[in-house]
Amino acid sequence: QVQLVESGGGLVQPGGSLRLSCVGSGLIFRDFDMRWYRQTPGKERELVAGMTSTGDSINYADSVKGRFTISRDNDKKTVYLRMNSLQPEDTAVYYCSARHWFGTYWGQGTQVTVSS
Repeated sequence: QVQLVESGGGLVQPGGSLRLSCVGSGLIFRDFDMRWYRQTPGKERELVAGMTSTGDSINYADSVKGRFTISRDNDKKTVYLRMNSLQPEDTAVYYCSARHWFGTYWGQGTQVTVSS
């Protein structure tokens, strides 16, 4: 049974940093494209960053480019999102997802709150 378990969220002050982690199980992790999304109340879920299974292609939302970094360790079945220079607009529930041709799996989400 496929599971994606996220961790690393929390409360930080503006300008602070966090690193989110998402550990996969029950899947051949190296075969999946990995993505990070975020969602705030009243807004559609937004794609933040994505990385192909091989790591040869990476993309970011314009709002986070230069501040966030996605990476993966297929041996550990883990995808990371390093978030620097956090601002209140980054406050959201962050989700990781694993995508293959036959479907997509989702994590449970982790709350990130940026506030003074």
